[in-house]
Amino acid sequence: MEDKQIVEAVLGGDTRRYAEIVREYQQKVANLTYKLCGNKLDVEEVTQQVFVELYMALPRFRFDSKLSSFIYRITVNVVCKMMNRSKRFVSADQLQENRPERPSSDRNAEQQIIYNEQMEQLRTAIGKLKDEQRTALVLYTFEDFSYNEIAEVMQCSLSKVETLIFRAKKNLAKMVKQ
Repeated sequence: MEDKQIVEAVLGGDTRRYAEIVREYQQKVANLTYKLCGNKLDVEEVTQQVFVELYMALPRFRFDSKLSSFIYRITVNVVCKMMNRSKRFVSADQLQENRPERPSSDRNAEQQIIYNEQMEQLRTAIGKLKDEQRTALVLYTFEDFSYNEIAEVMQCSLSKVETLIFRAKKNLAKMVKQ
């Protein structure tokens, strides 16, 4: 079933179709949220809030983008709202919560320790980026979104996405060098 048919069915009162949307996108929303804010409790709360806001926003969906882009846009907006409300940065501990590093068979113990320290430094640095920079970088690097898709999700111009990612990489390089 295509996005338009599914949305129209939901708007017509078909709650099973909405449950299908939730099932299809719940893990994707949770993964993106985790990459943006890190804290497991926030992930669950944000994921729930995204689907509440999606349900309320469906009547405004105009089909000029994919439903997935619309859902990601809502996710980014909810994450930003909640992070601004709590005024927290992501700590390395939050990002590593329930996600231990898997030792690589290609590394000895010393190399693994160095790798883990570098990853912790990188996660901390990503958490300190401005919200828009972090969002653009996470979508590009971890979600494999194109610049056009990021512009659509973040509702900004392509040139702004390019600038955000460039500055995020530049700021990360500075932070990691220190």
